[in-house]
Amino acid sequence: MRIILRLIIFVRSRWAWLAGAFVCLALSTGFALIIPRMLGTGIDTALRVESGFLWWSLPRETAIMLVAGTVIVASSLRGAADYGRTYLSQTVSQKVSYDIRNAFYERLQRLSFAYHDHAQTGQLMSRATVDVEAIRMFFAMGIIGLLELAILLVAITAILLTLNWQLALMTFLFMPAIGWRAITFSSRLRPIWLRIQELMAALGTILEESLTGIRVVKVFTRQKHEGQKFADQATLLYNEHIGVARQMAINMPLMLLLMSMPTVLILWYGGRQVINGVMTIGDLTTFILYLGMMVMPVRRLGMIGNLLSRTQSAGQRILEILDTESAVKEKPDAIELGKVEGRVSLEKVSFAYDSMSPTLDNISFDVKPGALVALLGGSGSGKSTIANLIPRFYDVTAGAIKIDGIDIRDVTLASLRQNVGIAQQDIFLFSGTIRDNIAYGAVSANADQVEAVAKAAYLHEYIIGLPEGYETWVGERGLTLSGGEKQRLSIARTLLINPSILILDDSTSSVDAETEHLIRQALSLLIKGRTTFIITHRLPIIKNADLILMLDKGRVIEMGNHDELMSNEGVYHQIYQSQLVTSDDSQ
Repeated sequence: MRIILRLIIFVRSRWAWLAGAFVCLALSTGFALIIPRMLGTGIDTALRVESGFLWWSLPRETAIMLVAGTVIVASSLRGAADYGRTYLSQTVSQKVSYDIRNAFYERLQRLSFAYHDHAQTGQLMSRATVDVEAIRMFFAMGIIGLLELAILLVAITAILLTLNWQLALMTFLFMPAIGWRAITFSSRLRPIWLRIQELMAALGTILEESLTGIRVVKVFTRQKHEGQKFADQATLLYNEHIGVARQMAINMPLMLLLMSMPTVLILWYGGRQVINGVMTIGDLTTFILYLGMMVMPVRRLGMIGNLLSRTQSAGQRILEILDTESAVKEKPDAIELGKVEGRVSLEKVSFAYDSMSPTLDNISFDVKPGALVALLGGSGSGKSTIANLIPRFYDVTAGAIKIDGIDIRDVTLASLRQNVGIAQQDIFLFSGTIRDNIAYGAVSANADQVEAVAKAAYLHEYIIGLPEGYETWVGERGLTLSGGEKQRLSIARTLLINPSILILDDSTSSVDAETEHLIRQALSLLIKGRTTFIITHRLPIIKNADLILMLDKGRVIEMGNHDELMSNEGVYHQIYQSQLVTSDDSQ
């Protein structure tokens, strides 16, 4: 129940709506309780048996009409109250699911790269949709159903004891068995529902991966393999659902059997009470009708138990995300960084993605404002890690990174990242227009500003050549653009935020020689006044760098400008000479 209690917190701001639903439920239940009594009275009136009501001495036709009128009014008022209860409870459930879904999404946005490195998109999507919907169903039906069950059981128990306490006690003998069955059924279903929700998430992951990588699937003709993988997962999900259906198929008839057994006692003992004149036929009918009203909520114990089990497993999966703390935390007293000059210092910085494999080891260097820094090294040398540590996508394991002498852990993340622009190697574009994608980081930018950065990235001429120009719709993940066009759009998007520090992660790797030359010319003007880090192996850029960092296995093995490193005749000299030879051979 701890999970349910934590989920109920989301109702705090909706308590008035939920209170209204409870009031409607109480009214609906009250009007429903009148009807069996009126029907029993009507039978006694028709048989001319004294019922204890004021109108029993009236003419039978008049008395029956009064009873019928009372039933109609009570039924109408019950229907109106039921409408209010349904509307208000559904409204509460929708508002709660809205709040949970938004809290879930906001938490995901706040989690650092370290979390998303391991999280599966399909799993997260399943939690945001299937699990939230399961919780919504509980607030729409389960919480109201539990209260309705409690009200009916208390009210009907009191009424039955009033009608005939001996018959009531004989009937109640079977209630513990019914309650025990409902509880055990609920506890048995909870682990099954947890497995089902995990399997649904895994199925979503397979679907998401196969659709995202559909081109790779087709290129390697792996349609049959992917189809079989999906079918295998769907089979596991199917089998678990069948298991739930089997449990419910067993539970419902058993509950009906347990509820039908008191009826035998009522007919035997109650019939004798009528024969002996202790009860009237109307009283016996009323007793049976009230027992029938009790049967329905008790029968629904199975459904509510099922709903409760599913909500607990769904809530557990949602709360796992909401309870996850980001590895990168902003200090409560973090300061606003403001516009920086661009001095970047790494002081004995070490970093590891996990405790087993350090990625950076005791790296120190200082970059003056406006300097151009080239990061070189093989795969896994730590180039991209440095680029990710500067905007604090990850936190250093040891040491410190400072901008203008201020430790980046002491400033707000928003103000830090407003000063750091990144053109990433893995470019992601959103479904929207070209203008929207360029202005993604500066939504208030006007048309002239968007066009200016597009011209700087040598993308403007291409855009105006499209039928809809800047309003051209970019397909999902930018698949309608070539690699070079996406690279240039990414550069334009980064330049629009006008950062003091610029990080270009191999941003010219997907363009042809002519486009690279044009972009290089634009960058030579745009990097003036900005501290720029470039991850690249392009010779012209390397030669013009103010500082070259040669990395290997997380260490800086050489550092200096081009002339200094060439004179040392070390690793950089060998790489430069080999690239120069390769370049000459290709001409």
